[in-house]
Amino acid sequence: MQEIHVYSTTVCPYCVAAKRFLKELGLAFRETLLDNDPDLRMKLSQEQNGWRTVPMIFIGKDFVGGFNDLKALHDRGELIPKVNRA
Repeated sequence: MQEIHVYSTTVCPYCVAAKRFLKELGLAFRETLLDNDPDLRMKLSQEQNGWRTVPMIFIGKDFVGGFNDLKALHDRGELIPKVNRA
């Protein structure tokens, strides 16, 4: 099973929605708050071709995107198989 890692901030409604969605699906995830770590946020942004918004969601080493991207992945039936890949 691939680890899900959500980089978020405390005041972001899309972060809250993404975490709620994952919980509703019964998927465990690790969260890293970026509120007090601008250097990590900048590093992640640079590594993801300038992606600037949160949440930044990874499944394994693959960058998924934000909440809308996560939801779209699920709606296409690709989220669970991606998480379950070894």
